[in-house]
Amino acid sequence: MITMTPIPGNSFYGRDILSVDQFARDDLEYIFGVAEGMRDIARGPGSSDLLRGKVLSCLFYEPSTRTSSSFVAAMSRLGGSVIPINEVHYSSVTKGESLPDTIRTLECYSDVIVLRHPETGSARIAADFARIPVINGGDGIGEHPTQALLDLFTIQEELGHIDGLSVVMVGDLKYGRTVHSLARLLSLYNVRILCVAPDVLRMPDRIIAQLQERGIPTGETADLNVVLADADVLYVTRVQKERFEDQALYERVKGSYVITPQTLRRAKEKMVVMHPLPRVGEISYEVDSDPRAAYFRQMENGMYIRMALLAAVLGKT
Repeated sequence: MITMTPIPGNSFYGRDILSVDQFARDDLEYIFGVAEGMRDIARGPGSSDLLRGKVLSCLFYEPSTRTSSSFVAAMSRLGGSVIPINEVHYSSVTKGESLPDTIRTLECYSDVIVLRHPETGSARIAADFARIPVINGGDGIGEHPTQALLDLFTIQEELGHIDGLSVVMVGDLKYGRTVHSLARLLSLYNVRILCVAPDVLRMPDRIIAQLQERGIPTGETADLNVVLADADVLYVTRVQKERFEDQALYERVKGSYVITPQTLRRAKEKMVVMHPLPRVGEISYEVDSDPRAAYFRQMENGMYIRMALLAAVLGKT
């Protein structure tokens, strides 16, 4: 990617957003501060032309509702334009076009690219060939950095702080790129992370090792009841059918954990229940009316974080 002259106070100008490992706490505080300002813009009576004349290409090789639409909404609310490519089977990819060639094509028309791709490491490959910023919208079972940013922002907004919290992650921790990224961001803080999953879906050893290397107290169990009462954050994930080669195994583990009002009777009065969505039965609809259920507020926060990121990488904060 070409080098751009940084704007004072904005270390994100011209940068790719590929991995949570590129962030320090100062970076997070900066983006969260910008996101709070973006919330005021989005909720205000008028519109913004902050990114007027800028074009975003959304290139999604996998299905997406929230990530894709929130990036489109973020760019639109800031006055920019979007090239949406959500159905790659209608594009030149079906003719055998490579990812680098697709990226080189889209950079001719746009100022920033958001990429979702089923292969881990694809965002970094795209960035190597692009002359404009590339934002990772999820790469296989690898990372989902913008989701992790909005998750962390939600925790701060809901509870007022991050240091000192006990975070329980439950569900598909093996294939869940959202928990992989969030756990690594949380390791920048003084937190405790407890992983709840069946043995076949436990958190990868490399993630556990990274947390422990950073001095983060961690624990693993298959029994949610053992840790629920201590949870300040209950981060629930769906079991991802599309990641399983053995569908019989999926059927055995898909209903391992279901959060209901009865489940939450054992939880703290002041805590939050989060989910990256979509849900497929792991949180009952009756939980939605519980004030601790933050997943739709979490989804809304995603637009503010993505507004902040787009403005930052384009030098318009």
